Amino acid sequence: MSKFRNPILRLTIAACATLLIAASANAQTLSRGTLFLVVPFAPSGPSDVAGRILAAGMTETLGQQVVVDNPVGAGGTVGSLRVSKSTPDGAQFVLGNNGTHSWSQSLYKNPPYDAVKDFTPLGLAVESPRVIIVPKDFPANTLPEFIAYVKANQAKIQFASAGPGSASHVSCILLNAMLGVNVTHVPYRGLGPAMQDLIAGRVQYICDSVSTSKPQVEGGNVKAIATTGLKRAPALAQVPTAKEQGLDFDVLTWQGLFLAKDTPAPIVRQLSEAMSKALDLPSVRQRFETLGEEVPAPDRRGPEYFSKFVAGEIARWSGPIKASGVTIE
Repeated sequence: MSKFRNPILRLTIAACATLLIAASANAQTLSRGTLFLVVPFAPSGPSDVAGRILAAGMTETLGQQVVVDNPVGAGGTVGSLRVSKSTPDGAQFVLGNNGTHSWSQSLYKNPPYDAVKDFTPLGLAVESPRVIIVPKDFPANTLPEFIAYVKANQAKIQFASAGPGSASHVSCILLNAMLGVNVTHVPYRGLGPAMQDLIAGRVQYICDSVSTSKPQVEGGNVKAIATTGLKRAPALAQVPTAKEQGLDFDVLTWQGLFLAKDTPAPIVRQLSEAMSKALDLPSVRQRFETLGEEVPAPDRRGPEYFSKFVAGEIARWSGPIKASGVTIE
């Protein structure tokens, strides 16, 4: 008798096949447990605020809990690296930005990961210009005055950032390179302490986000010299752009979601749709706009667009960063 005619053996084979099919299906389905949005920066900073807004929106659109986790360090690369090495099941994804997924590729001598090959892009979430801020008693009120002062005093002034490789760091590196100055960098563990030292006058400028600058500017604690977008930031409409003041300096900060590489397409699609729907929620959009963050149009949010966008950003900034001569071990 052929072994395949054995009824018990046939039942066993059928049961195993069913289990294999079920396992394969489950691998293509997002877990119904708690999901983790990794924000690789300190709590209360601009990325953390954006991440919590997005997590709340995705909790609503997915119908399951999305919790923010903050593994900090190395300009956001510690948390990003963790996600790149995670199981590709969609249970955790990282809120990356220019610093973690573009500038890091040229800034670090040995980048801890390949921002293109080691991640699955999920979608572009928000973008905004930087804003150059100074202490309220800084002896300059316009960008030309700021440039003149920095050039004359570069040996004795300092700029602050949220840490090496962060958006606030690299934005100022690019600004300094354009101005042709060499100003001492003072890194902090987050923008909160950096802002406090700026207000106290212990450092002279920060290339900050609109979201964290806005309350300090409106409260009169610091002065905004210029924003760095192609148009004025609606949240700081009174502040002229660098281009308006004669400097061809255009730097936008963007933030988007990334999954581990090889995450199954159905999971990518489900999370991408959940993110896009969250960005269209009136409560989410209003909070982002209040902070000065712009939500991209729907056709700029998907994985395909975001994949090309990130590759383009890496290529765009590679030359200027390497020309600045600044590297991180």
